[in-house]
Amino acid sequence: MPKVEINIPEHLEMQIAQMVEQGEFLNREEAIEDLLSTGMKAYKTSGPMDDNEPGFEDDGMMGHEDEYVF
Repeated sequence: MPKVEINIPEHLEMQIAQMVEQGEFLNREEAIEDLLSTGMKAYKTSGPMDDNEPGFEDDGMMGHEDEYVF
């Protein structure tokens, strides 16, 4: 398996260490691999956001609480 070196913010490192400590993952490497894989799957499912793509308006509503704009 290829090795990758990354720098992550301290708060993410702390969250990963906490998940390992709590037994959610066997070790740091497994945690990072699983979290990265989950993120990639989620990205593929939702895809990148394109501002020019038609769909919901930014606010989802046009000043009316019970009316959505598509």
